[in-house]
Amino acid sequence: MSKSITVLDYGSGNVRSVVRALERVGADVTLGSSAEDVLEADGLVVPGVGAFAAVMEGLKGVDALRMIGRRVAGGRPVLGICVGLQILFEAGVEHGVRTEGMGEWPGTVEPLRAPVVPHMGWNTVAPPEGTRLFAGIEAERFYFVHSYGVQEWDFDVTQPRMKAPMVTWAEHGGPFIAAVENGPLTATQFHPEKSGDAGAALLDNWLKGVG
Repeated sequence: MSKSITVLDYGSGNVRSVVRALERVGADVTLGSSAEDVLEADGLVVPGVGAFAAVMEGLKGVDALRMIGRRVAGGRPVLGICVGLQILFEAGVEHGVRTEGMGEWPGTVEPLRAPVVPHMGWNTVAPPEGTRLFAGIEAERFYFVHSYGVQEWDFDVTQPRMKAPMVTWAEHGGPFIAAVENGPLTATQFHPEKSGDAGAALLDNWLKGVG
């Protein structure tokens, strides 16, 4: 039986290609932002392109921050893509202006420290041992388009039963976070929907953990 997936529609671009990529791997996809669409689906995908602050405003406009929080608290799968990864961190700094994020993970989204930005094109990644998201595709290349990223990770596991998130890194002028796997919450800085067969395999790996 196919998994029901909602791609969150809040005014961000690129949503149609995400819908098509998920349909390619067998998901039953809805594009929407109603409470029923977001809360009842087996999985939720939060795409994001453009500026951190604009994406946060768009999400607030459809009450998505509260609904994403409810899904995560209930152990219901969520996948963030590109700025959809970035907004899960504490804050984003663009042009000297700091915008608060959702704060699911520690860290600040800042300009990449690289001689050439945006970082645009195919890149390898370095997944951790035991990754499910990159199972079978650890050595593949994925498609990135971004000028900002999280370049430091300092996660303090204060409760003995808590597992630290699994973090995948990539390099462009220096290391930055390419993906995070954290229980029901998963996110990629790259675009799986633009990453060909490797991206399809990654979405299929994510779908296997949904529902």
